[in-house]
Amino acid sequence: MTEQSASLVDQCLIATPAIKDPIFASSLIYMCEHSEHGSMGLVVNHETTQVLDDIFIQLDINCENEGTKNQPVYIGGPVQLEQGFVLHSNADSWQNSVEVSSGIHLTSSLDILRAIAADDGPDDYLVILGFSGWASGQLESELQQNSWLTSTCNPDLLFHQKTEDKWQVAFDSLGFDINMLSPVSGNA
Repeated sequence: MTEQSASLVDQCLIATPAIKDPIFASSLIYMCEHSEHGSMGLVVNHETTQVLDDIFIQLDINCENEGTKNQPVYIGGPVQLEQGFVLHSNADSWQNSVEVSSGIHLTSSLDILRAIAADDGPDDYLVILGFSGWASGQLESELQQNSWLTSTCNPDLLFHQKTEDKWQVAFDSLGFDINMLSPVSGNA
């Protein structure tokens, strides 16, 4: 994506209490694409009922490491839930891995899952099913309606915070009290 001054790439969308949709309520979305053509992000704080071993079994990938097998799988959003993504640190020679920002990469290739199963994968990663997408202008409209707040993001927030704490940590980085948000959205 071409960098723009208004780009939300490598930032997080923080769902406000105004969002009632259960898929997006209390969501923290890491933005991977944002342009005049549309936007794409991944929810990074909602786990599915699956663990990584369920994915390995489905793809016939052998993994001996119990810790790896029990890693959570996240639901990235309601679009193409059958599509898997790996958001990861340190670039390597994994196929189709693209740099979203310094230290954060994204791929949907199987070779990284094989590497993870063999304990030869990236230092940090999230395995995510599906994504969140917006048509041209749709996200900007939702931002104007105060459905989302934006915050900076970093690898520590994505990969090292507890899943249940990510939304609050991102919100706290904004420096104001959530109780100060109006339950009614609007703009002047």
